[in-house]
Amino acid sequence: IHLIVTFKEIVLRGGAATQLDIWLGGLLILFVLEGTRRVLGWALPIIASVFILYALLGKYLPGLWGHRGVDLESLISYQYLTTEGIFSLPLGVSATFIYIFILFGGFLVASGTGEFFIDFANSIAGHFKGGPAKVAVVSSAFFGTISGSAVANVVGTGSFTIPLMKRLGYRPAFAGAVEAVASTGGQIMPPVMGAAAFIIAEMLGIPYIQVAIAAAIPAILYYFALMYMVHLEAIRLGLRGLSKEELPNLWSTLKGRGYLLIPAILLVYWLTVGYSPMKAGFWSIGAVFLFSFFRRITWMGPTKLIEALKRGGTGCLEVVTACACAGIVIGVVTQTGLGLKFSTIVIEASKGFLPLALTFIAITSLILGMGVTTSAAYILTIILGGPVLVRLGVLPLAAHLFVFYYSCLSAITPPVALAAYAGAGIAGANPFSVGFIAMRLALIAYIVPYFFVFQPVLIWQGNFLDILWAFFTAILGCIALGSGLVGQMLGTLGILSRLLLMAGGFALIKPGIYTDLFGMAVLGIILGIQFFK
Repeated sequence: IHLIVTFKEIVLRGGAATQLDIWLGGLLILFVLEGTRRVLGWALPIIASVFILYALLGKYLPGLWGHRGVDLESLISYQYLTTEGIFSLPLGVSATFIYIFILFGGFLVASGTGEFFIDFANSIAGHFKGGPAKVAVVSSAFFGTISGSAVANVVGTGSFTIPLMKRLGYRPAFAGAVEAVASTGGQIMPPVMGAAAFIIAEMLGIPYIQVAIAAAIPAILYYFALMYMVHLEAIRLGLRGLSKEELPNLWSTLKGRGYLLIPAILLVYWLTVGYSPMKAGFWSIGAVFLFSFFRRITWMGPTKLIEALKRGGTGCLEVVTACACAGIVIGVVTQTGLGLKFSTIVIEASKGFLPLALTFIAITSLILGMGVTTSAAYILTIILGGPVLVRLGVLPLAAHLFVFYYSCLSAITPPVALAAYAGAGIAGANPFSVGFIAMRLALIAYIVPYFFVFQPVLIWQGNFLDILWAFFTAILGCIALGSGLVGQMLGTLGILSRLLLMAGGFALIKPGIYTDLFGMAVLGIILGIQFFK
């Protein structure tokens, strides 16, 4: 209220802080830290507090890590009265684009679209071998694009899919892992990716649709590889699908509630033709409300409307508090010059060798992502690691997506794998077992970011034929890699075949004619031997 009422005075005095500004700014910093602790736990407030201490005490540090020093009043006024601290770009994006899409998700759930997605996935994939696991993959991909939170996605769809997988014969740990990996992928699956995708677009100053297009091929590879490994596991265990009597009919499902898909289709259309995300999101919310009146069962009366608004309001808390708290870190990084120093330190440590620098940044993403949201992990890492990658010649979009992918993967990477732990809770399995199985199922996502940094054709940078060929060979690579990891193809595979297939899979996923030829030869020979056997 103080900022809103006195903003003209603040501008006229050139941002110089009064005593009242200092007191209220100090209180705001404390409230942001406490609010974040209540919503997200201790991890992010502790990180932000460490950065505040770094700003205040950094003058006592030796070497590159030290700085001239920042006094308390300067720190508070910088955080409170500029757009480089708490009120930095991430909080602005969370208050506009991200909020409108979380509200859109709230409306979709309240109108019954969530249940429709699960029934739709069941009718498509439920009767295949290991059907419920494939339903988990399909429904989580749908649901994850609107929820933006891996843990919320696991709880939302996993309560239905995990018991079904266990009933069919999958091990509890595998069932929990499938759901965790499928739910995490929802954040990288266009058109409505996790909240961080909007921040990427704003930071790079490009339309959101460009980010969504760039992320499309890696997201398809992620889900294709997961679906393939689930299928191989079903063959290995001799599992069947659900009977037709146990499943909803596809035509009946579409005829009865197919109109609920129209708002999502309109959203993609509006984003494609150039509407801003705010405008596209706003009109899509209106479309959900209008189309809900097609049938009595999905009517959005006053009760459902209030429920949708409540979901939007409470659903944005994680992102808003994370962005505000991350803003404190951004303020310290820019005020102390830590970003430039971190770049120098990483480049010196890696001797300018890009693969090593990428590994350092990936590990930083995974560590900062432990126990915090994807958005927060992405922001914290990109402000430190982004300039490093750009200085080493990485395409800015590839650098941002690289950090984003590893921030997403922190949800399934032990020791703090929140999505895996949520899946383990529902499955009644050991959390660490679920985490390590999830890492194996999502292996493709750990390696693809390296390849699109070196060969940006995988993120739609290049001519169309090159992109198409890279996509085709990467799909073959997923088949080879999946077979090698599970130990199953047309029949059971030996150790040597598995190792060769994994090597061939890596070679096929990496764009390049020689690696493609090697990978195809390995896959063809082993497939031929299996076929004759």
